[in-house]
Amino acid sequence: MAIDPQDALAVGVDFGTLSGRAVVVRVRDGAELGSAVHDYRHGVVDRVLPATGRALPPEWALQVPSDYIDVLRAAIPAAIAAAGVDPSHVIGVGTDFTACTMVPTTADGTPLCELPEFVREPHAYVKLWRHHAAQGQADRINELARNRKEPWLPRYGGLISSEWEFAKGLQLLEEAPEVYTAMEHWVEAADWIIWRLTGTYVRNACTAGYKGIRQDGAYPTPEFLRELHPGFERFVTDKLDHEIGALGDRAGGLSAEAAAWTGLPEGIAVAVGNVDAHVTAPAANAVEPGQMVAIMGTSTCHVLSGADLREVPGMCGVVDGGIIPGLWGYEAGQSGVGDIFGWFVEHNVPADYQRRAAERGISVHDLLTELAAQQEIGEHGLVALDWHSGNRSVLVDHELSGLVVGQTLATRAEDTYRALFEATAFGTKTIVDAFVASGVPVTELIVAGGLLRNELLMRIYADVTGLPLSVIGSEQGPALGSAIHAAVAAGAYTDIRAAAAAMGSVRRGVYQPIPANVEAYQALYADYVELHDHFGRGGDDVMHRLKARKRAATEGKS
Repeated sequence: MAIDPQDALAVGVDFGTLSGRAVVVRVRDGAELGSAVHDYRHGVVDRVLPATGRALPPEWALQVPSDYIDVLRAAIPAAIAAAGVDPSHVIGVGTDFTACTMVPTTADGTPLCELPEFVREPHAYVKLWRHHAAQGQADRINELARNRKEPWLPRYGGLISSEWEFAKGLQLLEEAPEVYTAMEHWVEAADWIIWRLTGTYVRNACTAGYKGIRQDGAYPTPEFLRELHPGFERFVTDKLDHEIGALGDRAGGLSAEAAAWTGLPEGIAVAVGNVDAHVTAPAANAVEPGQMVAIMGTSTCHVLSGADLREVPGMCGVVDGGIIPGLWGYEAGQSGVGDIFGWFVEHNVPADYQRRAAERGISVHDLLTELAAQQEIGEHGLVALDWHSGNRSVLVDHELSGLVVGQTLATRAEDTYRALFEATAFGTKTIVDAFVASGVPVTELIVAGGLLRNELLMRIYADVTGLPLSVIGSEQGPALGSAIHAAVAAGAYTDIRAAAAAMGSVRRGVYQPIPANVEAYQALYADYVELHDHFGRGGDDVMHRLKARKRAATEGKS
């Protein structure tokens, strides 16, 4: 049935860390007509394995893949109902995922954790992006790559992360060889969900380039992999390599099974998979060089397009066309941001604050923000390091940990809360400075994600970075970005730029840096940099020693 272009719809589904969100978008202008969220039943599995109650070691973070299917079954029909639209008007579906989130599967895409023989094996489950237990493997990959002068290493800022495909794959081989042998495909969750939607496995160019060390059409060589471990030599050939799909391409048509799950028409276009941060750039109409998008949620991912190829220390990667066709796509990030604020409120705030917030009918976050906003810059006497989940950029070291300096008996919860806000802003400034110093201009910071609702946080970021802060016009940027890619895959637009111009949304320059505040933060930032370099660049390895002791003590109890 032909659909009037005025009525055509696209569905975007954003698979986050704790939940999945679907949004129904009008293709002609990007209007968001309805949305729905479905929480993962198992959430983040980081303490005990659900099937057995078996305790997991430190730094593990797993997920259960059936939770993702539940999002398709629940969130998409609910979003269609909320929009009050005819599902037959939907012409395409796009999805995005956290990355690097890996699923070990059989030849037909069945996750190994769903097989009876592996249901009790932690390594058979999804390894979430924030699974950092492969740091030792990442260290060996980096050391060998430096010694061999591998040409791909500078494309990743000189360091490969423990979050990425090769480190996690090597950990799987070394710690659970029977699972590794049974695994036919080592699949990004971004691609696994497309496989489930279409019945076709297509590997997306984004995660292959940023998380899979695929540069100029090639992966690390078998010789390199053999030096890491003899059994790892054929990792690319046997487990990883697959057909590559370009961003915005059609991966296939919606299968009959997936149509039954979602209530959408069988055969409509399903876009090639993508990463949550990367799809957000066109949603914020950030399609030109210099426009850095910071997607701020539990963590922050920074994406930026540039006209030229540059080597930026500590970046997560640079890929030709990795975000927008025709430009070099750069990525960096912070492993913990909203997670840090949430941890502080949950575990460090006295009961009196909880009571005061409840009496006023506001959240503890709102109360602390209100109190912190009354302070002058530096009034709390603190400076913090934002490494509670390790450091993704620019140090690429997940053995690092959080730190607050300056606490006294007079320190109150709002003092530390503001210091943590500032620490994450300093982390972003460190990233911005690294790009600028390497010849990649950053002229604008565009914020997306749930944290943009905190006005104090946004003002701090503008003053710390000295950049004008623009704000995405959508409350669900990744899902909107996925819908934009779905519209391109369905043929409604010729390319991502054209679709972004029609469907994207941004409010420019909402927060402007205040010169006096910029100057005041420069002094505090200098203290941050001193601590950053002392604890992060070898001045004192105490954080690494503490992590090692923690692992040893935990293993001794098991």
